Amino acid sequence: MPWPFSPEHDELRATIRAFVERELQPHADEWEAAGDFPDEVFRRMGELGFLGLSYPEEYGGGGGDYLCQIVLAEEMTRCNSGGVAMAVAVQTDMAVPPIYKFGTEEQKRRYLTPAIRGEKIFCLGISEPDAGSDVAGIRTVAKKVDGGWVVNGSKLWITNGRRADCMTLVAKTDREAGHRGISLFIVDTDTPGFEVRRTLDKLGMHTSDTAEIAFTDMFLSDEALLGNEGEGFYNISWELQGERLVGAAGAIAGARRTLDAAVAYANQREAFGRSIGRHQAIRHMLAELATEIEAAQQLVYLAAWKVAAGDYPVREISMAKLMTGEVAWKASDVAMQVFGGYGYSMEVPVQRAWRDSRLIRIGGGTDEVMREVIGRMEGL
Repeated sequence: MPWPFSPEHDELRATIRAFVERELQPHADEWEAAGDFPDEVFRRMGELGFLGLSYPEEYGGGGGDYLCQIVLAEEMTRCNSGGVAMAVAVQTDMAVPPIYKFGTEEQKRRYLTPAIRGEKIFCLGISEPDAGSDVAGIRTVAKKVDGGWVVNGSKLWITNGRRADCMTLVAKTDREAGHRGISLFIVDTDTPGFEVRRTLDKLGMHTSDTAEIAFTDMFLSDEALLGNEGEGFYNISWELQGERLVGAAGAIAGARRTLDAAVAYANQREAFGRSIGRHQAIRHMLAELATEIEAAQQLVYLAAWKVAAGDYPVREISMAKLMTGEVAWKASDVAMQVFGGYGYSMEVPVQRAWRDSRLIRIGGGTDEVMREVIGRMEGL
């Protein structure tokens, strides 16, 4: 692989790829049909060290740099099930990082270490029925009482919500304080008052369970507070940068594989006496797509390289999220056009890429929100 990866990253890539192709990929169709995959995947990946690649060794991590997370995100696309890759990414790059970044030593020992081992599965509780990209608009409330907090409210679109052992929860602790009235909590899902209300039926990402969660007079002890009270909005904004970048990395890696499939099909499918790839309309369409994928992937690498160097590149991450989402969706749509009627069949994997790739333009901040962020950073 080219810049910014080292030979050590290449070795890691080969190890992850072998695991994915040997232990995950063969089950993709079965898991997609079932709309689920075994929790054992987390335990197995924890056993192999894949859930803690960039965490310190003292917590059971691999001690690697941030680029290890990009390698994992890219190679997980080879499992041929976007839902599996997304569920793992929620664990590695969304719900758990705030515990390492803002948690106490006790919280890290109690939650981070078993999460790295795959012994505890996490979900992230941000989105609500009336608040998605608008994090400040959440209505779930944590009211201070003696010895802790009482939580009431609900969350929606929660990946791993049904299977999770723990949730990193975003809640309002002061309704009148605006952004400064939001705090984070770590919640054990067996806490009384925590209820998985339903599992949602989705267009794509079929193997990832996506739940609606309700909280009814759920008591959390003072030890459940993650970070300082009132700093949750800023802390979850930090988390969202990692979520967006790893999502972008996976999306564009998936787009590359979709393009490869379209090129292979275009070279073997014949029409009007020659392969369709030799027709200018198809050749130019795929050439343009290849150029856009390369540009988007390099933008992801630039942002990831800056993160690995200790920077906080919100501008580049937002651009990468926006561009990869649009290009990944285009790639799946172009591939479906190249495959023609076969692409529209549920028997050919391109339809799965077409369905799964649409989510990146919504989850973790919509395209419209990304444009707003970029516009502000350009001085508009």
